[in-house]
Amino acid sequence: MYQKILVAVDQSETSQYVFEQGVFLAKASEAELMLLHVLSPLEDPYLSPVFTQPDSIYPSVQAAPIDSYMREWEELKKQRLDWLRSLSDTAINAGVKAGFTQNLGDAGRIICEVARNWPADLIIVGRRGRTGISEFLLGSVSNYALHHAPCSMLIVQGRIPGHTEIPGTV
Repeated sequence: MYQKILVAVDQSETSQYVFEQGVFLAKASEAELMLLHVLSPLEDPYLSPVFTQPDSIYPSVQAAPIDSYMREWEELKKQRLDWLRSLSDTAINAGVKAGFTQNLGDAGRIICEVARNWPADLIIVGRRGRTGISEFLLGSVSNYALHHAPCSMLIVQGRIPGHTEIPGTV
């Protein structure tokens, strides 16, 4: 079945379920698991990269905000690495060979690049359920990866806004 499964995780509501699906499939197929988290300074909740520009370009930007930004950025990277390590340990304790990596850049592109270079047999990502203008403006990592992935994909559906389950239905 699968030998190498790449699981892209973030800190969204869906991410824990995506992780659990990855561990379940890796264990069932005796596959190796790679957890991937992508940091992007251009997305929330990260600070604006404008603060990282030299004073010669933005003379009104002082060194204090830049230093503060860099400290916060380093702390965020450390926190996310600790979180990934914790997830990896959980997978290992479940009997799955697991590792993790944290990369910087555009999530969709990085997911496909890591899948190609590792090389993965399967990519598992979450989908937040964005549609219409929200998906157009904010983009869709899962949609990008689906169209550019070098291997099969499993997209785990998150909650769809405005969608309610009817009790007693499957």
